[in-house]
Amino acid sequence: MTTTAAGPATGRSVLAGVLIGVGVAAFIDETVFHQLLHWHHFYDGSTLEAGLVSDGVFHAGGWLAIVVGLFLFADLQRRRATVPKRVWGGGFLGWGAFQVYDGLFQHKVLGLHQIRYEVDLLPYDLAWNISGAIGVVVGAVLLVGRARAVDAR
Repeated sequence: MTTTAAGPATGRSVLAGVLIGVGVAAFIDETVFHQLLHWHHFYDGSTLEAGLVSDGVFHAGGWLAIVVGLFLFADLQRRRATVPKRVWGGGFLGWGAFQVYDGLFQHKVLGLHQIRYEVDLLPYDLAWNISGAIGVVVGAVLLVGRARAVDAR
């Protein structure tokens, strides 16, 4: 769909949602699992200091995604071109894809960290990756089919 000054911006709506979804997932991961529960750091293959620095970079990246996504969303709102169903679909897709990427690639392939240490990982891995897969499915369902822009006049 072509974006005009007053027309819906489907692709930008999806992108705004994806960025916000990725950022929210990163924020929750960093805040809950890194800071509150102390289960792991973004990079656990070195010293505690290196882990804390990696957490800071990860946290900054998550906030950057949220800020850019919100600026895109605000611009869409200003131009009255937001497609809410696409924003929500992108949000769920971004959040779910982040979870699955983190759980499979960062945890298993790269070995940057595990969800938790000194426990049976299977229940944690299943919960992490299944919740992410559900987010991807919900996002994909929302992105399929027709959606209308909301006229915010």
